[in-house]
Amino acid sequence: MNVLKSTILAALLLGLAWGETCPGQSPGKHLFILSGQSNMQAHKPGEAFTPAVSQAFGQENVIVVQDALGGQPLHRWYKDWKAPQGETPQPIGDLYDRLMKKVRPAIENQTLASVTFLWMQGERDARMQWGEVYGDSLLGLHRQLSRDLERDDVNFVIGRLSDFDMQNKRYKHWTKVREAQVATAEGNPRFDWVNTDDLNDGTNRKGKTIKDDLHYSADGYKQLGQRFAEKSIGLIRRHSAK
Repeated sequence: MNVLKSTILAALLLGLAWGETCPGQSPGKHLFILSGQSNMQAHKPGEAFTPAVSQAFGQENVIVVQDALGGQPLHRWYKDWKAPQGETPQPIGDLYDRLMKKVRPAIENQTLASVTFLWMQGERDARMQWGEVYGDSLLGLHRQLSRDLERDDVNFVIGRLSDFDMQNKRYKHWTKVREAQVATAEGNPRFDWVNTDDLNDGTNRKGKTIKDDLHYSADGYKQLGQRFAEKSIGLIRRHSAK
């Protein structure tokens, strides 16, 4: 009887541990797709993001794919993007295709427990004054990815633009894009957003002191990874518990 009780207790403890790291005991791996422009390109997932999600779900249960390119507008990802006025610039959707060429081999023959898309972009759209269509375009990008991966449960974490140009002097739609990012995230249960206002002060990777810079400090990029991980883990656990 004591042996039986010990076996049952061990099984219960194992089940609890599994439940803590893999909410809802969903089989499969957790896919994290990171994309955007320069601040995502400069972000190194291995510094903070990947260790955090690996600790939460187990290293063997995590797939991280990153593809980003500095200075690029959202329409290079969202294929149905339309300019608020005038002709739609080209190319369109090509960076999304480039991203998916990395994603598809990474998930081939894999069962996915969750998919989370992490987005750090918007500077170029703010500069080009395309803020009016930014929010709808984010929703469109989410639909596009969901359709291509044949899932209706894709999580989306947005890195909100920093406090670089709160007076809209250099990038006329800076605050408009910021507001669109927050409104989009808060209007959808599968979305969340990350604050970056304190990430662009300090010392950058070249040792230069920065203040309210367009790009982030060396520590700021690590903080970005940690915050992205926290939001991602929260979304996954929240929806797995339902």
